Amino acid sequence: MTAAEVAERSRIPEEVIVDKFGLRGKHIAAEDEHVSDLAVRAAEQLLDETGFDPKELDVVMYYGSMWRDYSVWQSAPHIAHRIGATNAFAIEYDNVSHGTPIALRVARDLLRAEEELKNVLVVAACRESYLLDYTNERSRFMFSFGDGAVAGLLAGDAGRNEVLGAHAITDGSYSLQVKVPGGGSVDPEGYRFLDVTDPESMKGGLDQVSLPNFVAAAQGAVERSGLTMEQIAFVCPLHTKRSMFLALLSELGMREDQAVYLDDTGHMSGVDSLLGLDRAVRDGRVRDGDAVLLLAAGTGYTWAATVVRWGAA
Repeated sequence: MTAAEVAERSRIPEEVIVDKFGLRGKHIAAEDEHVSDLAVRAAEQLLDETGFDPKELDVVMYYGSMWRDYSVWQSAPHIAHRIGATNAFAIEYDNVSHGTPIALRVARDLLRAEEELKNVLVVAACRESYLLDYTNERSRFMFSFGDGAVAGLLAGDAGRNEVLGAHAITDGSYSLQVKVPGGGSVDPEGYRFLDVTDPESMKGGLDQVSLPNFVAAAQGAVERSGLTMEQIAFVCPLHTKRSMFLALLSELGMREDQAVYLDDTGHMSGVDSLLGLDRAVRDGRVRDGDAVLLLAAGTGYTWAATVVRWGAA
């Protein structure tokens, strides 16, 4: 879906979509292509590229969008079955847009805590473009939401890269602002698209805390890694409006060429940061030995960061 198509549906000028939303276009899943399908495709591509036998997986962890194929359902066991991970147990948790840094943290800690676990597959997918009502002005900051999937393989003792420090900050005072109001036990038959309860109140509050909390999460992860910000070579943030992206880089003391900006995909829930790392590695912007900061935030609100040493071994 191009920026022009988003503009047509939302009646927001195309130049605003491109310049302020930071969106040239985004990918939309087919109507019959669900979160589990996207996750399986990403996982299978990873396993094919690495030549890894899915029977060797100990854990399959799904951490993507909570809007899955069915409303009350676990996708992780289904994903594990479809990729042939017959010896893995499945884990699933809902950490929405801040998923990647926390998924890497949890997977690392599992491998450290239980010696018998050797390999963890983390996988996330997002199909939240279908939760957008372009006529609802309250939800306009979410019009950049697109669809996609990502997968990562963590090895306890044989990996060439290393998950270092992680840090997260939560402010639950905004936890009821962004949601799909209908379909849960509070309002089973209500509005079935993403909505914002009080946009002005939320924006006014988050404008004051978002940037400082992004920076605090980043600094905490860097410090826990035994590094300084000057030693971070690259940053993979979630997709935000362009002004926030530039402000964040400025606060972190980093340049635009040291970051991925996903203006051709938009925001894909927990997918963004790991997809950004994959792109940066493939196009040569991340090199062996580089310390990379993965940074994200999600409604709730939680700001999370994890540092990865690429090519550590």
